[in-house]
Amino acid sequence: MSLQIYALKKNFAVQKAERFFKERRLPLQWVDMKKHRPGLRELQLFARAAGGAAQLVDRDNINALSHPVAHTTDETVILEYLMEKPEFLRTPVVRDGQKVVIGEDAAGWQRLADAQKP
Repeated sequence: MSLQIYALKKNFAVQKAERFFKERRLPLQWVDMKKHRPGLRELQLFARAAGGAAQLVDRDNINALSHPVAHTTDETVILEYLMEKPEFLRTPVVRDGQKVVIGEDAAGWQRLADAQKP
């Protein structure tokens, strides 16, 4: 299965993830969350990988921190709001089937790259 990178814009962390996989010559599929917002099932998968929906909220984004969703612990509220406002999601989200790595995590990316090798 090919790797998917979910992101809104090419910030430094997204570029770093893209470069990491291109250097290893692994096929990538870019998913622009402005055009294709993640659904509830995808967000639930991301939340399981991150250790809870609260970990999905981008704490470096000033707009996200000023919104009440950053300060709630109710998972359904967080997931529903992230479906509407994917810009509050921590990026990049790198996915390989059911395996997901959230944010800048070179060790997690390496695990996904190792799983891709025949």
